[in-house]
Amino acid sequence: MIALALLFAVLGAFSNALGTAFQRKAAATVPRGGGLRLLRDLVRRPAWALGIAGVTGAAVFQALALVNGPMAFVQPLFILELPFALLLAVPLMGRRLPAAAWWAIATVVAGLALLLAAAAPAGTRDQAAMDRWIPVLACTLGAMAAAAVLTRSSTSPLLRAAVLAAGAAIGNALTAALMKSATGHLTDGGLPAFLTAWQTYGFALTGIAALLLLENALQAGPLVASQPALTIGDAAVSLLLGVVLFEESVRTGWWLLPQAAGALLILWGVLRLTRVVPRLADIVR
Repeated sequence: MIALALLFAVLGAFSNALGTAFQRKAAATVPRGGGLRLLRDLVRRPAWALGIAGVTGAAVFQALALVNGPMAFVQPLFILELPFALLLAVPLMGRRLPAAAWWAIATVVAGLALLLAAAAPAGTRDQAAMDRWIPVLACTLGAMAAAAVLTRSSTSPLLRAAVLAAGAAIGNALTAALMKSATGHLTDGGLPAFLTAWQTYGFALTGIAALLLLENALQAGPLVASQPALTIGDAAVSLLLGVVLFEESVRTGWWLLPQAAGALLILWGVLRLTRVVPRLADIVR
């Protein structure tokens, strides 16, 4: 089961990398703005439609991964999206990655492997009681709303990009939790149970909200601000939700030290990538 979860999660990260690249290309072609106006302009771009197709495929692989493994294991694997995006886009642009970028990619992968090996996430539940869902929904939806509101008055592109990306990361993690619960209903009770579960419509709505936050983050400021917040934030919040909602377990005690080391390696690698790859934003457009 874990092997299948690993396979589907990696395929999901690959598909998401393709989708994100096309989304960034579309976001770069619209006038500066935000909110629903930005989304209205984006739907007219063919590149955005291709991006949505990639993201949709990623969602299917993600659902299959969540059915076969704990959320705290599956979601951090989507950190691989950024290395995949570079490895796919750079050759297509007729460019070559500098040696420092290869080292940064290797650092991200090594950090992810160390983090997951040390944490050893485990768990088989796919449902949670409402007394667990209510505070989680209040905190996550509140944080997403706060990210959208706080950035409206900010003039700092760095801050806007980071906060909006953090909001998108929280939305992605919440969407994954709702998707795991909804697919659990599907496997246990079939299509009728899936269509009557509130989590099914919940993950659709939160997914749209997270997508809107992401589009605005990509347009608001540099990747050096948005990408680390999106990458690390999604993994961290997903791991937390897996523990809080589905009672998944991770190693504690001295195992926290290699976990922290893995997280720092990932953060360093992501930050390094945004700095050493020439015109990173253009490469993935």
